[in-house]
Amino acid sequence: ERIGMNYVKAKVVGNNKSIYIPVTDGSLVSLANEMEIKEALGLDKIDNPLPCGYIEMYEEKDKITIPVHFNSHFLIGPEGAHLNISGISGLAAKTSYAMFLMKAIQEMYHKFHKKESLAFVMLNVKGRDLLAIDELADKNKELENDVFPVYDLLGLAKKPFDNVKYFYPYSKEIYPTTHASVNDVKSQISRGKAFQFKYIFEHDYDNIDLLFANIDDPQETMESIVNYISTRQGKFANITNWEELKQELLNHTKAGAKDTEKNITVASWRKFYRLFNKAYEKNKSLFANRCVDNEVRMKEVISQISKNDVFVIDIAKLDEETQGFVFGDVMRAIYDLKLGTTERNEKDIPSRIIIFIDELNKYASKDVPKSSPILKQILDISERGRSLGIILFAAEQFKSDIHDRVKGNCATHAYGRTNVIEVSKHDYQFVPSVYKSMLTRLKQGEYIIQNPIFRSLLNIKFPKPIYKQYKNG
Repeated sequence: ERIGMNYVKAKVVGNNKSIYIPVTDGSLVSLANEMEIKEALGLDKIDNPLPCGYIEMYEEKDKITIPVHFNSHFLIGPEGAHLNISGISGLAAKTSYAMFLMKAIQEMYHKFHKKESLAFVMLNVKGRDLLAIDELADKNKELENDVFPVYDLLGLAKKPFDNVKYFYPYSKEIYPTTHASVNDVKSQISRGKAFQFKYIFEHDYDNIDLLFANIDDPQETMESIVNYISTRQGKFANITNWEELKQELLNHTKAGAKDTEKNITVASWRKFYRLFNKAYEKNKSLFANRCVDNEVRMKEVISQISKNDVFVIDIAKLDEETQGFVFGDVMRAIYDLKLGTTERNEKDIPSRIIIFIDELNKYASKDVPKSSPILKQILDISERGRSLGIILFAAEQFKSDIHDRVKGNCATHAYGRTNVIEVSKHDYQFVPSVYKSMLTRLKQGEYIIQNPIFRSLLNIKFPKPIYKQYKNG
């Protein structure tokens, strides 16, 4: 056999014996054990521990599996807050990782944080992803051999989410507004676990600006029209339902229309009417005049959210404008609740509310108009949410697309598999080249985590969801 030599270039991340010279010729070296690895990575003294995954070291013969914990105060406050998850569609499993963390948070806070309370609001934006999170997945070999052992390693109970309620866009036949099975929805409603939500003209008229959140409005004509009708000027003062609003908007699109501000042209009214009518006609059942049994308004529901509640709001089948309308309405309701504008006693309101939204690029990308009311709300939450107890967990395919002030205020970042073009962008300039290379090769169920308490980036793994999932389509 030929003589060989191993050459190792190492970065020293910790030194517990004040030995600062390089390893000398002939010195004995060995693989670090579990405690030494934890010490080197800063995982040995984590306050307020919250499971975030595990790391595997070395090859099969010497493999060590080590649980990894966040300091929860740097994830959901008060020291730091907000989580951003990025990665290409499918392989990165962004929703699965966010759900794993929120499941751990719900369980840990229920056990160890008796003086504080927490609730969750999740937006289901893809198929049936989140529409059975309180049901345990069907038992199979993978669940028992691969998933359950990880839950044991991390000290988590092998059960799905507790206290879950589902909210579906109203439709008499159910199926036009959700990907969920009609029988499943009816079963959830009969058990008091699901409701259908509507927007009632009398109470939700003021939120009409949310329908135009992503519309470019350089001359601010759309904003002027919103202000004109929301302050009930002219003939809009006597409107009592959505159909009358549509008709009055139509009247303003006609040549020579009167009773309007002089600086708003007929062309602007036509554009406004066209955009409003598109959303209204597609979701006519959603815009109503009253609620009856098992029907609710999201703002009222959010105002009554309690400790340990998990609200799942299904918007997957709605068009993009109406999705934004619902998302914006929910965020405003949470913001109003935490600012104390409701009549509830402050002690009864959860001290922290976590909002989870996938496809953040729809609402907070660099291309979203600066005048967007939803973008303004997200910016406010990212900058002031920590002090108010509003925590944003958001995911998107490409981190580089997201508004700098949003991602800049996230204390924790999770990077899933992405492509070479993405890692060459400015957002990744601080990432060492070895991690950039890893980002293009990560497997499903792997993330590279950045958190203030870790001494370096960590390549962690996490288990597949323990709750029931449906294949989309």
